Amino acid sequence: MTKFILKRLGISFLVLLGGSVLMYVLTISSGDPLADLRESNAKNKEQLIDSRIAYMGLDQPWYQRYWNWLRGAAGCVYGACNLGTNRNGVNVTSLLGNAASSTLRLVILATLLAIVIGIAVGIITAIRQYSGFDYVVTFLTFLFFSLPVFWAAVLLKEFGAIRYNDWIASPTISFTQALLIGLVLAVILQSVLGGDWRRRALTAGITVVFVVAALMYFTAAGWWRAPALGIGIVTLVSIAAAVGVTALVAGLANRRVLYATLTTVGVGVIAYYVVGPMLVSPTFPLLLLFLIIAIGVGLASGWFWGGYSRKVAMGLSALTAVIMGLLFVLDRAVYAWAGLLKLKPRPISTIGSNTPNFTGNFWETLLDNGTQLLLPTILLTLISIASYSRYTRSSMLETMNQDFVRTARSKGLSERVVIVKHAFRNALIPITTIVAFDFAGLIGGAVITEKVFGWKGMGELFISGLTAVDPAPVMAFFLVTGLAAIIMNMLADIAYAFLDPRIRR
Repeated sequence: MTKFILKRLGISFLVLLGGSVLMYVLTISSGDPLADLRESNAKNKEQLIDSRIAYMGLDQPWYQRYWNWLRGAAGCVYGACNLGTNRNGVNVTSLLGNAASSTLRLVILATLLAIVIGIAVGIITAIRQYSGFDYVVTFLTFLFFSLPVFWAAVLLKEFGAIRYNDWIASPTISFTQALLIGLVLAVILQSVLGGDWRRRALTAGITVVFVVAALMYFTAAGWWRAPALGIGIVTLVSIAAAVGVTALVAGLANRRVLYATLTTVGVGVIAYYVVGPMLVSPTFPLLLLFLIIAIGVGLASGWFWGGYSRKVAMGLSALTAVIMGLLFVLDRAVYAWAGLLKLKPRPISTIGSNTPNFTGNFWETLLDNGTQLLLPTILLTLISIASYSRYTRSSMLETMNQDFVRTARSKGLSERVVIVKHAFRNALIPITTIVAFDFAGLIGGAVITEKVFGWKGMGELFISGLTAVDPAPVMAFFLVTGLAAIIMNMLADIAYAFLDPRIRR
């Protein structure tokens, strides 16, 4: 395994080196870096041209300039990173730090959401093949995949920001609107759960009644402007999560695993009141510490109850703890929504990665950053979901037709065990490849998204460098995307070995 990793790193380095040469040559050949000065009417035009030539090294051959950049980039290995300066004299390394953190924040979140949602939808459509739900999802995925980014961004700005901001000023949902929303959700849910017509009708009826009642209550109580979850909703959702992950992975018949996850929820309910005062104005290190403690509690609960299923119990209990911890954060963030509306009456932003001169507490600032992140994340997620769901569906269908799956069914294993423990794991192998390429691709593809939403990230760095025929910012962009591709492909190779033990031999 070590030999394989070293070999892949060597090949990746050579590919990255060759790509950097090509990118540098293409950038410096894309235009004239002196075009703005040549068209200038300044009296000292010639002096300015000579100064820029000397500053950017335009009097040197291209390979000498590339070598100077390469030496500075190589210094990043031992902590002496020097990616040069742009033609305005600003250090590119400092620009790259801010741009990369902004873009990675956007891309990582979009990738995680796309993976979770896309794989879940792909599995359901594979199980419900040729159902109405399958056809609808197929239509939507092809629609999302073919959507022009700029057009989808305009729609998101119009309906997800402008009209929502108008609505939230005086939020109200009529009975007719609530009924329509309930009917749409009922159609979706009954299609997902399936069953005979009686079960479908019961599912749809319960969904409509619940949705209409909830929306009418929220409107009457003014919940849209002053929302709150509280310990009741947090506990119910946590119990549902504990039962759900147990049923999906271990089965409800495995009481030890179920008791472990429910014990974790019980400890979490107590912790809700214990750590509550400390969550009024926390810090990110404090939240990270609480998360680590929560995972430790989950592992301890799984170890205590696990017995012969100790490994599974510890993993699912830790997952339950993480989910409950996220619900704690969501509870506090939702409670701070009313404060955000006072500071920012139109909360959903259409441009920029932060609100200038925003002053709020920890949770209000977190919500502000989240609203800035919302629209571009949705856009990137929708595009990626299409590919993840299609690849997952085709991979699951192919795997479920394999001999080992038919053998598992013939031995009397439940459909849950067949899908989760046999089909799904093997279906993940080709999907892993897509994830690796998609992550690096999203960084490059985020250029258009960042431009549309005014996001100060890698896209702006790339466009500014290319427009000015300035290789330093462009090469910084290439360096990040190239390293991201190498790292993600290496992680994909390691994941292959985990998913398929035959690869480790």
